[in-house]
Amino acid sequence: MTAIDSVKRLLLISNSTLYGSGYLDHAEREIRDFLGNTARVIFVPFAVHDLRVYAAKAQERFRDMGFVLTSIHDVSNKARAIDEADVVFVGGGNTFRLLKGLYDYELLGPIRRKVAAGMPYIGSSAGSIVACPTLKTTKDMPVVQPPCFEALGLVSFQISPHYLDSDPSSTHMGETQEERIMQFLEENAEPVVGLREGSILRVQDGVVTLKGATTARIFKRPPVGSEHTHELRRNPGADAARDSKPTDHRRMHRDSGTCIPLVWRGQSGCASSVEYAHTRWRISRKARVVGT
Repeated sequence: MTAIDSVKRLLLISNSTLYGSGYLDHAEREIRDFLGNTARVIFVPFAVHDLRVYAAKAQERFRDMGFVLTSIHDVSNKARAIDEADVVFVGGGNTFRLLKGLYDYELLGPIRRKVAAGMPYIGSSAGSIVACPTLKTTKDMPVVQPPCFEALGLVSFQISPHYLDSDPSSTHMGETQEERIMQFLEENAEPVVGLREGSILRVQDGVVTLKGATTARIFKRPPVGSEHTHELRRNPGADAARDSKPTDHRRMHRDSGTCIPLVWRGQSGCASSVEYAHTRWRISRKARVVGT
């Protein structure tokens, strides 16, 4: 597994629509900040069945943000469209259908090359999953069959979007999302980021930063006898006192209504730095998970 190249720029969104808001409303601020004055967006809509309707929806939303978006399904030379675009946006839907479309039109290579050269990549839900090494952490039904599970591999970890914590009061006896992720880790070495709805990962300058309104959970294959998850929680200690000025790496805690920095917390209840899959994770200016 390789480190994240400092040239790569990705915005990986858990969900395109957050309860109580419209399409990409919750991510608009991050998208604007991420893209700056970028103009030409190429949209990959293959995760849904009705490409025309999906493309029109994305075009309208990006036009409202001041960007020109073209859907790749309307372009005859799709590889050239990737080469000529300023940014690629891969929309959500069914991950199997999306990956099959990328293989059918031979787009994995062109996207990999452009992102490696610095072209911004935005993925939402399924579009975030295909930025990972494989689609093995999708929760979708395999309604179609791609040639294989290998995806773009733009990052060295897996994402599980729409992550839901188990409900202790539920009478449902099916597997929880945590149990399914742990099954993945029984067979695979890549760590998994459980992105709760509203969460966004920004990859830039070789650093992965958690953005958005909610938190995330990190799963990794543990050494014997060690804790296998890390939860992003508030830090009530010295970091909050030393760093009270609001920054982009903060969130509003819904219970207390106060601005707090996001930090890693382990079983001991204190902020920590953790060796993590050759990937540098910046959660706040005070606490990081840093790889070698």
